[in-house]
Amino acid sequence: MKFIDEAFINVQSGDGGKGCVSFRRERCVPRGGPNGGDGGRGGHVILKAVPEKRTLYQFRFQRQFKAGKGKNGLGSHKTGANADDLVIEVPVGTIVADTETREILTDFKKAHQSYIVAEGGRGGKGNKHFATSTHRTPRFSQPGESGQSRSLHLELKLLADVGLIGLPNAGKSTLISVMTAARPKIADYPFTTLTPSIGIVQTDTIEPYAIADIPGIIEGAHKGIGLGFQFLKHIERTRVLVHLIDVAAMDIDNPLTDYQTIRTELSSYNPSLSQKKQIVVLNKMDLPDANRNANLFQKQAPDIEIYQISAATGEGIKDLAINLGRMI
Repeated sequence: MKFIDEAFINVQSGDGGKGCVSFRRERCVPRGGPNGGDGGRGGHVILKAVPEKRTLYQFRFQRQFKAGKGKNGLGSHKTGANADDLVIEVPVGTIVADTETREILTDFKKAHQSYIVAEGGRGGKGNKHFATSTHRTPRFSQPGESGQSRSLHLELKLLADVGLIGLPNAGKSTLISVMTAARPKIADYPFTTLTPSIGIVQTDTIEPYAIADIPGIIEGAHKGIGLGFQFLKHIERTRVLVHLIDVAAMDIDNPLTDYQTIRTELSSYNPSLSQKKQIVVLNKMDLPDANRNANLFQKQAPDIEIYQISAATGEGIKDLAINLGRMI
C-alpha cells in the first residue's frame, strides 16, 4: 500500500425531510385539526480517528462523500426518521482544514476522537405547528433544511514521542526493529524506507513510548530533493529527535558532516525544530575504526549528548531506550 499523507475530499451532509400537511380524519371527529408531523434530520458527516488507520490511502479512490436525507413527516403527528450519520475513519494525527478558508477545523491527536464536519439539515415542521385561533386549517408546512457542503484538506502528521532522523543507510530501520516490534524493510541501498514506521518501545522501568523512523532526509530535502520534503513534516510532532549517524562511514576529516547536514535541513524546513530536545546516537560501533571515529566526533562536539550503540549486535540499545523514555 502506498503511503498517502495528504488528501482533498468533498463532503455533503443530508437534507432534512419535509414537514407533512395532514388533518385528523376520524368518524366521530368531523372537524379534526392539523396533525402533520415534522421531517427527520439529515445525516451528519463525521470524521473519526481510529488507530487501525495508518494512511490516507483510501481517499485516493473515493473523494466524494454524501450522507442520507431525513425522512418526510407523516400524518397523526408522526415525525420522519433521522438519517444515519456518515462516519469517515481517518488515522490518528490527521489535521482537517477547510479548503476554501484554510481554517483548521480539528486536529485528531487521540484515538476515537470525532468531529462533525458537516451538520445534517433540520427537518421541516409539519402543519400542526402553524395552527392558530384564527387560522385553524393551515395547508402548508416547512421544507427540510438543506445539508452542508464542504471541501476539506486532510493532512496526516504522525504522532510519536521520539523521531529517528539521519542520512540513508544510517541504520534507522534496523534500530527501530530492534527497539520495537515494528518490521520495516531493511537493505543496504539508499531510500530503502519509503514510508515512516512507528513502533512502541517497552521496558521494565519506564512507561511505553512511540518512536518513529523518518525516512529519506538528505542534503536539499527541504527543497524537495529526494524523499525528505514529503516526510519532514512528520518530525514537527515529536518531542525528542535522535540523530542517528553511521560512525563507520564517518568523514574523519570532518566528523560532524552528517550531523550538520541534517541540522541544516531541519532548520531550513522549520526553524522551530532546532528548539526540540536532540541527542546524537553513533551507530555501528561493532565495525572496524568505529571507536576511533567516535572519539573524533566527541572531541569536535564536546557539548553534544552522545550515545554509542550497535543496532546489529544490540550493544547500548537498552540504555538508549531507557534514557529516551526519561527524556520524554
